[in-house]
Amino acid sequence: MQIAITIFLLVMAALMIPGGKLTDRYGRKRLFMAGLGVYGVGALLSAAAPSLGILIIGNSLLEGVGTALLIPPVYILTTLLFTEVTSRARAFGAIMAVGGIGAAAGPLIGGLITSAISWRAAFVFQALVIAAIMLLSRRIEDLLPPDPTRAFDLGGAVLSAVGLVLLVLGILAADDNIWLMISFIVVGVLVLTLSFRSVRAKERAGKEPLLSTDLFRSRTSNLGLVTQNAQWLMLMGVSFVVAAYLQVVRGYDAIQTGVIFTAATFGLLVSSLAAERLAKRRAQRTLIISGFIVTIAGIGVLLTMVSGSPSAWAFAPGLLLIGLGIGGMLTPSINVVQSSFAEAFQGEISGLSRSVSTSAPPSAPRSPAASSSPASRRHQDARTRSR
Repeated sequence: MQIAITIFLLVMAALMIPGGKLTDRYGRKRLFMAGLGVYGVGALLSAAAPSLGILIIGNSLLEGVGTALLIPPVYILTTLLFTEVTSRARAFGAIMAVGGIGAAAGPLIGGLITSAISWRAAFVFQALVIAAIMLLSRRIEDLLPPDPTRAFDLGGAVLSAVGLVLLVLGILAADDNIWLMISFIVVGVLVLTLSFRSVRAKERAGKEPLLSTDLFRSRTSNLGLVTQNAQWLMLMGVSFVVAAYLQVVRGYDAIQTGVIFTAATFGLLVSSLAAERLAKRRAQRTLIISGFIVTIAGIGVLLTMVSGSPSAWAFAPGLLLIGLGIGGMLTPSINVVQSSFAEAFQGEISGLSRSVSTSAPPSAPRSPAASSSPASRRHQDARTRSR
């Protein structure tokens, strides 16, 4: 099962940048609908999977490809349809709010469906949601016509995909072998460096590369990309550590853990929906810095209150502040990155931006019985002895 989750993350990391680039050639709406279709087929195949191998094809490969195709067009279309900073803040805030709700409520809803019906029904539910999105997306207008003559840098796509896959593998290997993690990350950086040199060579030869080097000449955009990666690392890191602690040490099940996380979801929802109002009153830079401060304060409150109280309510204030902080800075950082470039670069910067975020891979909460690491077993043994 961990292999299935890992392959899904690797496919997303490998194809996010090429997926963004393909929007220029085939159109943003067309690629968005194609991504939805591929994802929907993957969900149905997963629901009917007779074995783990078929489940990996449906969930890990097809849903991973679909995700990489549909996510960049979402950010491109939003940037094109909302031209003012405040209106973009409202739109991106809504996207971040709904995304945060989905990230937090997804495991809870999936757990409820799995418990009440079966795990197959959870994939059927995904397919139904995809069908609803496709129906609602029929009237979306693509303001930029596709250009079928645009070249696609296949060699650059392969190099970037290999480099990003190695980076994600390095992050995923951190739990097992520190030297393997370092090896993957070092080789991944070397491959990405080779990819960058290939881009420079193609630009000097007058050819169109996968990513233009102009994307990296904006200090504001570069800081925004680093900020996005740090935000997702904090959000996913907190989610993983708190979920593991709740289930392994406190003995809560997945549903109880999901309920406790609603505090962070509520905070993220409130701050994301307030993005337009905040953008009218404060500079984007101020909002990002304030978000980091609130998030760090939330982590401090979480550690202080949880260590001194056995109550589940002790998690709420810290998680609420973390949600408020991350939601408050995530929307302006995305807005800053997308707004730093003209329409011609939206496909490339959207793919790059989403790829940077994907490099902070989410970790699904595991039940204590499913944990097999030595640390998890020690926690289990200690808890059993204490009982």
